[in-house]
Amino acid sequence: MSVTKRTVGILMFDGVEVLDFAGPFEVFSRARLVPGTDSRRSDESAPFSVCLISADGGPVSATGNLRVMVDFSLSTAPHLDIFIVPGGFGTRPLLDDAALVAAVAARARQAEIAASVCTGALLLAKGGLLEGRKATTHWGALDLLASLGSIDVLPDRRYVEDGVLTSAGVAAGIDLSLAIVERLCGRAVADDTARYMDYPRS
Repeated sequence: MSVTKRTVGILMFDGVEVLDFAGPFEVFSRARLVPGTDSRRSDESAPFSVCLISADGGPVSATGNLRVMVDFSLSTAPHLDIFIVPGGFGTRPLLDDAALVAAVAARARQAEIAASVCTGALLLAKGGLLEGRKATTHWGALDLLASLGSIDVLPDRRYVEDGVLTSAGVAAGIDLSLAIVERLCGRAVADDTARYMDYPRS
């Protein structure tokens, strides 16, 4: 079975929330066009290739001091069809890093699909990606997101799709990722991915 894979890049940084990146990583790395558990034993029917990206290509320390190796830097990563910006308390200092915000915004604009999980929306907003759009984020950062531009912030939503996709906090990134899989590969593939993960879809 010959499958043209889309490349998914997930931004990594010190203080990134573990499930913010691990949830989407699990969804995209476990999606298969052929249903069932046996298809997960190889990448033959995998529609996505997933990589982790940090600003300089070095390892990061996620919440709980989980050390994570990455695959590329923002400058060396290949073209990304899907770019995911997770959140965590580590997003706050990054908002003042103009060069990083610009690099993240550039990657997001080049991607077919740009998305954020939790407070990753703050970085996209700072880069101008959410201006004039509907968006959401973790419930604890709704006011901060609203302060970063003319953004129609929607609370109590698992995810919002308005050109750019944004999700609520932490576990909501799984819902967002499954929605992207459904958009690109169909409902059956998304449902089978969720079933493999034993994750209930609403």
